Amino acid sequence: MVKLCDSPLTRPALEDILRGMDGARVALIGDLCLDMYWEADMRMSELSRETPHHPLPIVAERFSPGGAGNAACNIAALKPGRLAVTGVVGTDWRGGLLLEALRDRGVDDSLVIRDPARVTNAYIKPLRRGISDVVYEDPRLDFESREALSPASEDKLLAALDEAARAADVICVCDQLRFGCVTPRVRERLCALGEAGRTVIVDSRDRAAEYRRVTVKPNELEAVRAFGGSAADLEGLAALAAAIQKKNQRLTLITLGEKGCLVADGGRVVRVPACPVEPPIDFCGAGDTFMAGFAMALAAGADPVSAAQTAALCAAVTIKKLGVTGTASREEVLAAWEEYHTAG
Repeated sequence: MVKLCDSPLTRPALEDILRGMDGARVALIGDLCLDMYWEADMRMSELSRETPHHPLPIVAERFSPGGAGNAACNIAALKPGRLAVTGVVGTDWRGGLLLEALRDRGVDDSLVIRDPARVTNAYIKPLRRGISDVVYEDPRLDFESREALSPASEDKLLAALDEAARAADVICVCDQLRFGCVTPRVRERLCALGEAGRTVIVDSRDRAAEYRRVTVKPNELEAVRAFGGSAADLEGLAALAAAIQKKNQRLTLITLGEKGCLVADGGRVVRVPACPVEPPIDFCGAGDTFMAGFAMALAAGADPVSAAQTAALCAAVTIKKLGVTGTASREEVLAAWEEYHTAG
């Protein structure tokens, strides 16, 4: 049976967790991506002479790290004592932009592998604006590698993972893409770290069931797809969380969007509610923010439920940042706590 968390996170407890982040040591490995936004002002468009189309006059462009890159930026925004990030990007112009964007946000890219045979994962979102204030999003343009990582780059990545994980309190994994950098060999190394007692937190869209002795953090649909069970009601999901926890012998999370998350640990399942946020809101990247906040809180010494409460506050900050995969600073997390408890 799922139990609703009845121990609110007090401000002194939150302040202790945030102060503890000064000494947090976090490693992250995963699929680094670049989110690109091209803003077109259709009032400037004229019918092409060569084709029966109106071109998109781009008046602004924005870039921000996505995927594991967004998770890295969210960890960096909380000011850990050490953050080591690794993954693989191409030597194309998108890879250069991605690494520059990471550095601009305080993320050290010295352990990121560059492979000329790889396509840097990038997602371009054309946004059209006309006479009204309504913004229309055209079909996205996706750049992705369509082949497996080469053995040479895989060897370099494994060495980088060993270096990143060497002094880490928590190891975060963003395993999202079909031909991403978390290959079976890399996954096996991560499982070995988990079996050795290291804290490994995995966010995997399709392969959560392929891990063992790690903390997995699927959403409700990913959990059912990977492990079976039912998402029809909260009790079914709680039973699934308990089964995953028993299988892996590790703390387990299932995120539930606006309903919060389930924390399965030590034979019990607790639902930690989300912080209510008034619309308009943007959920893009909220899962990365949640993992970052949870990992940082654990590394700071928080218990799992308090870590989930901290992560919920982080997510409440970023979903209010529209049109970007935002981050949450410690000051913003404290402000969210004040807003939530004042409203309550």
